[in-house]
Amino acid sequence: MGVAIYPRDADNVIDLLRNADAALYQAKRAGGNCYERYSEDMKSAAVDRLMLKSKLRRAFERNELRLHYQPKYHLATGRIAGAEALVRWDLPERGLVFPADFIPIAEESNLILQLGDWVFNQVCEDYRYWQQSLAAPEKVSLNLSLKQLQQHRFLEKLQGTFRAHGVSPTCLELEITETTLMDDAERTVRLLNALYSMGLHLTIDDFGTGYSSLSALQQFPIGTLKIDQSFVRDVAIDKEDAAIVKAIIQMGHTLSLEIVAEGVESEQQLELLRRQGCDYVQGHLFGDPMTAEELLQLLLDQAGGGAQHRQLFA
Repeated sequence: MGVAIYPRDADNVIDLLRNADAALYQAKRAGGNCYERYSEDMKSAAVDRLMLKSKLRRAFERNELRLHYQPKYHLATGRIAGAEALVRWDLPERGLVFPADFIPIAEESNLILQLGDWVFNQVCEDYRYWQQSLAAPEKVSLNLSLKQLQQHRFLEKLQGTFRAHGVSPTCLELEITETTLMDDAERTVRLLNALYSMGLHLTIDDFGTGYSSLSALQQFPIGTLKIDQSFVRDVAIDKEDAAIVKAIIQMGHTLSLEIVAEGVESEQQLELLRRQGCDYVQGHLFGDPMTAEELLQLLLDQAGGGAQHRQLFA
């Protein structure tokens, strides 16, 4: 909820609603389930947001979007076991804009659908490029928003994209948040079953921050849980976070699910996750997200017997 109060925040209906909307946006950025009172500094933030939205509409035709990949490592072997596709916006006068700054803006409008289509096509194009050098590149995961899942004829569009690029659905993995999962659960389970039957691997992203019940988890054809980085950040020094991570790993394994810990930044975190039996890890400990060409080189090095981070997994 966003709150603006007459006459302190505005003395007319139009400005009052605009300021309440600015406060609402701030509440959404704070994670939802809260309210924000309007303050004067929100006005400039609202103007910046409108300018960014206008520029984002032109980003597609100006070819300003970039796709980077963050490798996922198998904790037991240290081998790359896939990568997550991360979209960046290369805004000429500002430099790289990260998803946290423009995805919420895209979510407010149908720009998220255009962005989702662009990411799907780019991932398939990159995967086809990797297949020229590698017989079987590892799976690539990408995020699926609620609005994408709610699209009319979403499955047909997805199948058309795979056909156009000559890429099998078994090469990709879709990451879905708990919030998306639980929205109209009956319809969602039908869609996810259809995606699963196409050969797509399905993952719950940011697990532990939403409201999915254990009984609901059993309904969906999910293969992987990703532990949210908010739990991983202090896992080596906070007993409560360590207990939550351990419980998620044990529960996931009991349900025959694979577990990925995201946001790994230290060797202490890595060692604790190893002791608790986590399956996969990703994060800045292993370097920044990279271009498609850089990831291909990493995979080629691995295929030739190299291991960039072997000492971390010894």
